[in-house]
Amino acid sequence: MNIPFSPPDITEDDITAVANTLRSGWITTGPECKMFEKELSLPWMSGYRVAVLNSATAAMEIVLRILGIGFGDEVITSVYTYAATVNVIRHVGATPVLVDVIEGGYNLSHLAVERAITSRTKVIIPVDIGGYPCDYAALYDVVESKKDLFTGLPRSRLFHHADRVVILADAAHSLGARIGEAMSGSLADFSAFSFHAVKNLTTAEGGALSFTHLFGVSTEDIYREVMLWSLHGQDKDALTKAAKGSWEYDVLFSGYKCNMTDIAAALGRSQLRRYHQTLEQRRKIYANYRLALPSPLLIAPWDVDDTYHSSFHLAIMQIPGISEEGRNQFIRTMAMSGVACNVHFKPIILLQAFVDLGYQQLDFPQAFNRYKESISLPIYTQMQKQEQEYVIDKLCENYKNYS
Repeated sequence: MNIPFSPPDITEDDITAVANTLRSGWITTGPECKMFEKELSLPWMSGYRVAVLNSATAAMEIVLRILGIGFGDEVITSVYTYAATVNVIRHVGATPVLVDVIEGGYNLSHLAVERAITSRTKVIIPVDIGGYPCDYAALYDVVESKKDLFTGLPRSRLFHHADRVVILADAAHSLGARIGEAMSGSLADFSAFSFHAVKNLTTAEGGALSFTHLFGVSTEDIYREVMLWSLHGQDKDALTKAAKGSWEYDVLFSGYKCNMTDIAAALGRSQLRRYHQTLEQRRKIYANYRLALPSPLLIAPWDVDDTYHSSFHLAIMQIPGISEEGRNQFIRTMAMSGVACNVHFKPIILLQAFVDLGYQQLDFPQAFNRYKESISLPIYTQMQKQEQEYVIDKLCENYKNYS
């Protein structure tokens, strides 16, 4: 039996939705994108305003741009994340400040964040690893306690009255997660989502940004600024320019080109219509893993309490005490049995692009413990019960050989 890691779930309804858009005569940013934004807002993001873009990476960088983040500023994020989170900080010229994760878990430590805040700190980017939300209440408490250090956002076109550090959630994994009744997308000042091919909901490539009014700036003004940055700084998109007599436009500043197409949005809307079922199926697979695996093998995320609900984007198994080489051999053995596993993630400082940040492994003991002990298991909505049982059998068999 061959078990892939995370193939996309594309149905005939998805294909029909895309084909209908292709036949419609309008394929770039247009009515499908606008509807997708509305349908994401409620119920999935507790009514926060949403802008769809071509990636979560673009969403995060645009936030840093509209905040005026640049040279001399510091942005705090987790050492345990994908490169995109740190790349956007470097793209704007700011300094990434990396912190460790919580003991036993994967999300960044609010205590480490508290120690890292300085007068140069402008933004914190928590990362919801595997779809499990960070402790945003604790992070806001930290931000509030450090307000006296904050020196404003003087380069921002919008946020002249900012009085504290901004929290931008890297929610690439956590669409549909929640804390209590508050959905991911409404837990931070800004939240960036990914619709990449391996995500719970896909538009092949794509992303979204959620936000609400902030520091006296309305959601409409923020939305307009995001849209300007997504289309070269041009004050009209293609749909607006297509209206009769509306060809005239201006370019207000040198922005980017990272808008979503209606083709992508049509796929996203189709997938969103069944997203409740997607989450439930992933939860069931995760629960099967958790119940069936021997007790020494831990499956993350773990419930802090019954108010935290994951999107189950990843099912990460921990093998306590295993070495990094032992973990890698375990993955190779699983592959020989036809089961594709993965690792999420290499701590940032192990990547060549970030060696110059000057950190050492000893600076992040928790993150490196998680890294060497962790294996991401196959989890996808089409996964049949017999496929799950096969994966579990092979995991148990290989764990016996290891132990």
